[in-house]
Amino acid sequence: MPGLKKETVDFLVNLSKNNNREWFQANRNSYELANADFQQFIFTLIAGISRFDKSIGALEPRDCTFRIYRDVRFSANKNPYKENFGAFIAPGGRKSNSCGYYIHIQPGSSFASGGLYMAPTPVMKEVRMAMVDNRTEFLSIINNPKFKSTFTWEGVEQAKRTPAGFEFDSELDHFLRLKHITPSCDFTDQELIHPDFDRRTIEVFETLSPLIKFLNQAIQ
Repeated sequence: MPGLKKETVDFLVNLSKNNNREWFQANRNSYELANADFQQFIFTLIAGISRFDKSIGALEPRDCTFRIYRDVRFSANKNPYKENFGAFIAPGGRKSNSCGYYIHIQPGSSFASGGLYMAPTPVMKEVRMAMVDNRTEFLSIINNPKFKSTFTWEGVEQAKRTPAGFEFDSELDHFLRLKHITPSCDFTDQELIHPDFDRRTIEVFETLSPLIKFLNQAIQ
């Protein structure tokens, strides 16, 4: 299976240096080619994920991919374009309320992640209760050697203390304090264009899938 084309990565590099409408319009053809390449990549990921997670159902890449255009109305950053390609693969696509799989392609900052992001307080409470009530299952997922060697929790925002209503638990406490349940796996720019990048990303998501299943059972 192919990785992304070098031209796709180069487009994002150039966009980060020329994030303005004039440059984008002059290079729209390069954008269309890069976007088509990313859509094909997502098509391959959907097919791969569906082999071990049937819950995602029938999805098209366009259901999952995020627009490159930024809404700058309420942002101090007035750059009109995102400097990455991103997609969220979950039942119903990018607008899903279910947990799923996220891929972020940005030269120097590419990663695969997934799980529960910016969930309402009642939903996070349900997840934390599930961690406590199903402690052994949850710990077996996140302490699995392959999971631990694949993912990091660095950078995931967390509360300063154990949430109200939960007792301190030395093994669970770090996870109970997390504000998002989103472990991640970073990719180098060279990995993006490696012929096995599709397979590598699918393997990362398969390693993540037991956590996705656990979270979805907790919130649904």
